[in-house]
Amino acid sequence: MKIVVMGAGVVGVTSAWYLAADGHEVTVLDRQLAPAQETSFANGGQISVSHAEPWANPGAPLKILKWLGREDSPLLWRLRADLAQWHWGLDFLAQCTPARTRRNIQAIIQLGLYSRAQVQELRRTLSLDYDVLERGILHYYTDPAEYTSALGQARVMREFGCDRTAKTASECLSIEPALRNSKIPVVGGTYTASDESGDARRFTEALAAQARARGVRFRFGADIASLELAGGEVAAVRLASGERLQADAYILALGSYSPLLLRPHGVRLAVYPAKGYSATIPLREDQVAPVVSLTDDGHKLVFSRLGNRLRVAGTAEFAGYDTSVSLQRCNALMRRVEQVFPDIAGATNVDYWAGLRPATPGNVPFIGKSGLGGLWVNTGHGTLGWTLACGSGHLLADLLAGRKPAISPDYYAIP
Repeated sequence: MKIVVMGAGVVGVTSAWYLAADGHEVTVLDRQLAPAQETSFANGGQISVSHAEPWANPGAPLKILKWLGREDSPLLWRLRADLAQWHWGLDFLAQCTPARTRRNIQAIIQLGLYSRAQVQELRRTLSLDYDVLERGILHYYTDPAEYTSALGQARVMREFGCDRTAKTASECLSIEPALRNSKIPVVGGTYTASDESGDARRFTEALAAQARARGVRFRFGADIASLELAGGEVAAVRLASGERLQADAYILALGSYSPLLLRPHGVRLAVYPAKGYSATIPLREDQVAPVVSLTDDGHKLVFSRLGNRLRVAGTAEFAGYDTSVSLQRCNALMRRVEQVFPDIAGATNVDYWAGLRPATPGNVPFIGKSGLGGLWVNTGHGTLGWTLACGSGHLLADLLAGRKPAISPDYYAIP
């Protein structure tokens, strides 16, 4: 088949790779001039099956009310005259029940375990180099109530196959000695030894090079304007230049921008942009900095060592499609870094970045048929695009080929 993939982030490139492996003729379109230039550019760097608890959980509504209006809050909701934002917000609240939270955790872990195995297989077979560290992920807590809550989360995740185990404060400090210098004592944590970390942008670039060698065609600087339909089927992709591209099948992997292409055709996709921030800090050899990838659940931050750099990323800002970088939120991020790792205080030449993460109300992505003939969707991965990308691409290729997937696809269908 002739297939057009829209989007050259980590999800689009992995989709293209697995489709090409099936023998399809694949063309990837992206408005940027290289792969992984938007949401995949400077994310948290974690392959984190252990990060499966969705934002929508029973405790979320009260936390959001507490944080409302605070510029430095981990989750900032900027109310807008935007019907899509209000629809998404109501859907989010509906996902906060215990039953739906449990189901969403199960769906995320199923796909996460599958995806982690796929990225490890690609790394072995293709010798991909992307600052990978196989040292697990430690969730640490400085608030006793949050630690107690995390123990319950970890129990649920173990039921579904994620090896997230409880650790005492002293065990946390043994796993990552750099936490000994924290100005706020660590009270405990959970550790997932099988999780890992690495640079998502470097991985995507490396896999795109391998895909190109396999025959995948990449067209950069190709700004997608619209989908053309004929009889309920997608007939072509129209570029801003006016050019029309036709194929046998089309893959929509444009992250937060995916709903905008579907909306004119009456298809509502419950994906809304959640802006995340990151800081990439250059490290000196004499600085005390973490090597094990860390998650600070209380502040919605992750820390990943990428060679001689420390990537700190997280928070969520619901502000539509605004990609501007807020100095206040960057400062809040760095204040937490300096509390926990004081040896990094006063870091210079820090690269700040913000990107739009395509969030669904329950944090479970959409993978499968779109409702328009010939168009398939692979989007809505939220903060877990890097974690879930390879499994999502493989699942999509299986569905398109009519093969029985290794995991149940039912969780990921568009409702």
